[in-house]
Amino acid sequence: MSNQTLQASREWWSQRWLDLLDSYRFKKRLERGRIYAREGNVLSIEFKGAKVLAKVQGSETEPYKVSLYLDPFSNEEWGYLAETMSQKAIFPAKLLAGEMPQNIEEVFTANGLSLFPFTLSDVHSKCSCPDKANPCKHVAAVYYQLGDRFSEDPFVLFQLRGRTKEQIIRSLRELRSDGHVETLHPDNGETQQNESRHTTSGLQKLSSFWQYNEPLESSLVVIAPSSSETVLDALGAIPLAKEEEKTANLTAADVVMKYLDAVYKDVSQKAFLAAMNVGGG
Repeated sequence: MSNQTLQASREWWSQRWLDLLDSYRFKKRLERGRIYAREGNVLSIEFKGAKVLAKVQGSETEPYKVSLYLDPFSNEEWGYLAETMSQKAIFPAKLLAGEMPQNIEEVFTANGLSLFPFTLSDVHSKCSCPDKANPCKHVAAVYYQLGDRFSEDPFVLFQLRGRTKEQIIRSLRELRSDGHVETLHPDNGETQQNESRHTTSGLQKLSSFWQYNEPLESSLVVIAPSSSETVLDALGAIPLAKEEEKTANLTAADVVMKYLDAVYKDVSQKAFLAAMNVGGG
C-alpha cells in the first residue's frame, strides 16, 4: 500500500500526528520505529493518567519499557476549553460520534493552547533500552502505534493532555445543560455550593427581568408602533394543518393568529404606556 493510500485512509487528526514525526530530522531512526510498529513489536499500550506506558519487543528476550507523555493542561485550562467547546453544538456532537471536529484546534488556540505538540521535543519520552538517542526506535514505534489509536478514538489525544473521554463528555453535557463552568468538578462540595448560588441568582434575575425603576430621559420621543401592520401580518398564516371548522367558521390557524394578534397589540399598548410613564407602578 502506498503512502498516499495510507494517508487517505487515516483520519486527519491521526495524520497530523504522523506529519509531526515525519518532520523530525532523524528519518532513519523513525523509519526503523515504523517497521517495528508494522511488524507488531509494540506488545502493549496503556494509559496511566495522562502518561502512555508501553512494552516494545526488541532484540533482547525481555521487552523494553517505554513511557511517553505531553505536557497536560491544568484544570483551569480544561475548564476554559470545555466552556468554549460547549458553545457550539457541533463539537460535542462530533466527539460523541467518535470524530474529531475539523476546526477543533480553534478551540485551543482561542485559549492560548495547542492540542497537538508544536515539535517532537514537546513529546517527553523514555525507554529502558541501552540506546542513548531519544527517540530510539522503540519510542518511535510507540509514536506510530499511537497514530493508529488516534484514528480509532480521538479522545486518546485528549487523554495525553490530561482528560479522559468520560471527563470531557460529562463536562460538555453539564455545561450545555447548565450554562456555566462550575459543574466541571461535581464531586467538589464547594463547587456544588457555587452551583446552588448560581441557580438562585439566575432565578432572581429572571423575576426582575421586566422591571426598570429608573426614570426615562425627559427628552425621549416615544413613537407608538403601528397596530395595523405587525410582524404577524408580514409572516402570514401559521402553517398548521386544517382541522374541522369551528362554530365561527374559523380554522385552528385562524384562531391562533387572532389570539397572537391580540397579544401583540396588548403588549405594544403596555409598552407605550410604560414608556410614557402612564399608570405608575
